[in-house]
Amino acid sequence: MLIFILKRIVAAIPVLFIVTLIAFSLIYMIPGDAAVVAAGDNATPERIQQVREQMGLDRPAIVQYFVWMGDLLRGNLGTSLISGHSNSEMIAAALPVTVSLALVALTWSLIAGVIIGTFAGLTRGSWIDRTLTALTTFGLAVPTFWIGLILVVTFALQLKMFPATGFSPISEGVGPWLSHLILPALALGTTTAAEIARPTRAGMIDVLDQDYIRTATAKGLPRWIVVGKHTTKNAAIPVVTVFGLQAAALIGGSVIIEQVFAMPGLGSLALRSIMERDFPVIQAFVVIVTLFVLLINLLVDISYAYFNPKVRQS
Repeated sequence: MLIFILKRIVAAIPVLFIVTLIAFSLIYMIPGDAAVVAAGDNATPERIQQVREQMGLDRPAIVQYFVWMGDLLRGNLGTSLISGHSNSEMIAAALPVTVSLALVALTWSLIAGVIIGTFAGLTRGSWIDRTLTALTTFGLAVPTFWIGLILVVTFALQLKMFPATGFSPISEGVGPWLSHLILPALALGTTTAAEIARPTRAGMIDVLDQDYIRTATAKGLPRWIVVGKHTTKNAAIPVVTVFGLQAAALIGGSVIIEQVFAMPGLGSLALRSIMERDFPVIQAFVVIVTLFVLLINLLVDISYAYFNPKVRQS
């Protein structure tokens, strides 16, 4: 297993290298001049040239790239052109918000998706299956921001059960932390739960038709043993794939949800940086998100190896 994990880590290095090239190229692809942004719109040409030299933008692009990479390897993500604050500090302040939101959304969507898909697969063709399938279709069709707005109006403004906006760190108590996350996590995880439910149902139906399941049933094993021991694990491989893809997609979805619920997370930071053309913050955001996606893919590969030992030999 250790060799398998090391192979996956080595395979991720070229991907990370390509992403750093793309992230660095953003300063040239996005309209605007980083030196003008840093100096201010009313700066004189002399001041702009001075700032350009201070930022190293007058040097060849290849030299700038290797200097930037050297800073990354030392853990230096650069400095914001607008606020002058360290990008590492800004991301460290926003990261707990997005991670908390993603963890809560992933947890409830995984549990709900597996339960819904399992029941639909076990009762295929029945009214239960049709009802659950209709619910998953609805979850896929409805935009997350619309669900978020409905939840805010219903449970925050009218019923006053949960806060409408903001975020409370877990250091201030689990209760306030969770109360600020329930509504945005429900909105963010609805599509994920539906995406997980569909392959779970298909996997359950496929496994239930296998000969070894019919043999186990013919031997008189209780239904819960057949489902829990023989069916669930073998039906989990496609679910792991979808779960990994959705976990990465949640980072993108958090941009919208964090705006709806006014949460100071990575999504809000990235959107504000794009609007302000704060190039170093955008570059740091792309690198951090890439690292998260690569980590998620690594965990998915490890899960594959657990559910299917043949994968370890690849």
